[in-house]
Amino acid sequence: EPTRELASQVAENFVKYGVNHKLSMALLIGGVSFGDQDKALMQGVDVLIATPGRLIDQFERGKLLLTGLEMLVIDEADRMLDMGFIPDIEKICSMLPPRRQTLLFSATMPPEISRLASQFQTMPKRIEVSRPAQTADTISQYVVELSINDHKARRTALRRVIESREVKNGIVFCNRKSEVDIVAKSLSKYGHDAAPIHGDLPQSYRTQTLEKFRGGDLKLLVASDVAARGLDIPDVGHVFNYSPPPNSDDYVHRIGRTGRAGRKGESFTLVCPEDIKLWDAVKKRVQKDIEPYMPEGLKEEL
Repeated sequence: EPTRELASQVAENFVKYGVNHKLSMALLIGGVSFGDQDKALMQGVDVLIATPGRLIDQFERGKLLLTGLEMLVIDEADRMLDMGFIPDIEKICSMLPPRRQTLLFSATMPPEISRLASQFQTMPKRIEVSRPAQTADTISQYVVELSINDHKARRTALRRVIESREVKNGIVFCNRKSEVDIVAKSLSKYGHDAAPIHGDLPQSYRTQTLEKFRGGDLKLLVASDVAARGLDIPDVGHVFNYSPPPNSDDYVHRIGRTGRAGRKGESFTLVCPEDIKLWDAVKKRVQKDIEPYMPEGLKEEL
């Protein structure tokens, strides 16, 4: 798995679905002491769920014997590519017996991932599920168009939008890790219950933040796409895009966090003049009219 959160989530589900199977499992992720992991490995396990770095670490420390491996699953391969893990994946494949089954899961198929498939799979069968063509009808989508390229104005607009709606809980998406921190800090400073989640934060903090959000003890989760990818968070009322995502498919994924299972949800995207190109790509992708929205008094304030 590309991220610790996804690996932990897969491990949780493995326990749930594997309750009637006598399969043992170990979770290998960074940010957790080697001691507990070593103990599990010494007993031998049927299934390993890991992030690339920690798997290589444990192998190089002589704690893993992979000669009997029968199946390798590479999940979220396109995210592995985005995060620079392809050399690690190549290294892991070189550590494994050539006679094995290799499964590769990916939301998109960039050329680099096709190359990986042909390199590590023998005559693979390609199974394609059609991508989510449209955004759900249960989501009311809004755009907040700002006339200036200014981050202070963007943060003010975000706060005004949140304050103008009845928000039970929401995810704020940012395109960069640095923005995640700044936006979360700004929201907290102005009295909003918000916390950041991205790849550079300590694992214990990320786990704690997610648990709080899932349990209803945190109102706003400020996240990067990589941190939020694949996380199962049911019942999110609002999604706020600090700016449109660089990839229009990610817009569909982002706002799809709300309006699930027939519930109503709202999404708001802040668009400055510098975002016009990205926003045009989003509109072309969703092929729906997205209603303009302007909180009362915001125009004057900016």
